[in-house]
Amino acid sequence: MPRFLDSSPVASRRHSPRRARSAGLACAILLATVPIRVPAAVDPASDWPAWRGPTRDGMAAPGQEPPIRWSETEGILWKVPVPGRGHGSPTLQGERIYLATADPGKRSQSILCLERSTGKQVWQTEVHPHSADAGKHANSSAASSSVATDGDRLYINFLNGGAVHTTALNGQGKILWQQKVCDFVVHQGFASSPVIHESLVLVSADHRGGGRIAALARKTGEIIWSEARPKLPNYTTPAILQVAGRTQMVLAGCNLITSLDPATGKKLWEVTGSTEECVATAVTDGERVFTSGGWPRNHTVALQADGSGKIAWQNTTRVYVPSMIAKAGHLYAVTDAGIALCWKSDTGVELWKERLGGDFFASPVMAGERIYASNLGGKTFVFEATPQHFKLLAQNQLGDEAYASPAIAGGRIYLRVARRGEPRQEFLYCVGK
Repeated sequence: MPRFLDSSPVASRRHSPRRARSAGLACAILLATVPIRVPAAVDPASDWPAWRGPTRDGMAAPGQEPPIRWSETEGILWKVPVPGRGHGSPTLQGERIYLATADPGKRSQSILCLERSTGKQVWQTEVHPHSADAGKHANSSAASSSVATDGDRLYINFLNGGAVHTTALNGQGKILWQQKVCDFVVHQGFASSPVIHESLVLVSADHRGGGRIAALARKTGEIIWSEARPKLPNYTTPAILQVAGRTQMVLAGCNLITSLDPATGKKLWEVTGSTEECVATAVTDGERVFTSGGWPRNHTVALQADGSGKIAWQNTTRVYVPSMIAKAGHLYAVTDAGIALCWKSDTGVELWKERLGGDFFASPVMAGERIYASNLGGKTFVFEATPQHFKLLAQNQLGDEAYASPAIAGGRIYLRVARRGEPRQEFLYCVGK
């Protein structure tokens, strides 16, 4: 039987402060000297183990040459129907693909496991048999989070029955534990994905009733630390960044940009200046953090990550839902309205701006010097992106609806798209040479 844990008032407070501080200090000393690593069982060259990929920044592993052009009749290695509805991206590890999905009729929420070579379903585990909540926004779903894997276990967040729950499963689909993170007052919906860091799973759940950000033990689901958040809606996934000489967990939204020590939950710094609602996950160039929001104002900002609160630059570009990409001193973005941009990361000077077309909810992914970006209508633009130029290489249509961000691993592209109609049907495509 799965082990269900209850987030009681005692459990929601920080556990063993002295022990947590000592462990956190030791961890901070160690991690300050090494880059952030993916779990040992995950291969960055061939896996896409979590939201935004192996390095959690929208960058595919170096050396890959994924296809540039494809269509329904060209370049498709396989295509399989996906039951239900979900906006989470595919997660790939070893020979398996994992997807979160929800059945709108039953109001159930599940994890699917597919065979990577063929797309054939290996298993499906119903995590919540009923009471799924898709939120009040027409573009939301009850399965908008992406699965995270450490190579041994799977972790997923679902909004269900008026609360956010994190669940761990093994590779055979057996539920190992389930933890209630907090009650949740539904506004537009819920989309934050779990983030693996060392022995922890980090979860954020901002909402109008007063949310929480918490660290759960990967093995047991025990709440190691938990911090209250403002009573405001927000949708972003925390970012674990190696920036300004230390490991920081950065979260934008609720009118704040907040940095925490991921090992202990200790607040490193916090500044006002974000928008109330954010969706995009923060990125860094090693000195600055870049965040963006879109309600009640459009705002993109570069903030020094040393705790000084100094704003390096800011503008009013609306990069509300798609996350950005920081590479080699430059920041690349695709706006919600379909404009591709490149800025210098230190000054914000715009180097180029080009229109793609359509609305964008999916986040772009970069492989080498190419960016792959899917619009809401199911068209994926492939363009060469360097500080010197933008060059559109191809426009590829699959289905007529795409919310999920692409995953690129092993030289292949995995795209979750849908065909509108009665009934609406989702598909997962594997695109390869």
